[in-house]
Amino acid sequence: MTFAWYAHLKNLNNKPWMFAALVSWGVALLEYLFQVPANRIGFTVMSLAQLKILQEVITLSVFVPFAVFYMQQPMKLDFLWAGLCLMGAVYFMFRT
Repeated sequence: MTFAWYAHLKNLNNKPWMFAALVSWGVALLEYLFQVPANRIGFTVMSLAQLKILQEVITLSVFVPFAVFYMQQPMKLDFLWAGLCLMGAVYFMFRT
């Protein structure tokens, strides 16, 4: 979803927002075609809260390299702090 949500800011910034929205929706649809079955499979072994935290960890793991390498944003220490907070969330959601 990172690409669908943010790549248009770099690639389609000179196009009308409706065009960017349609392209982004196309990318998002492809991603949802993978996400929905994955969530259904994951829900057989994880709770809803665990699935959500896992999604957030994956999102940040994808977003940081995307922001730094694709969007050429500066690396920030805040990415590390956010990652550490998510590690805490993972601990609390997956502890038994």
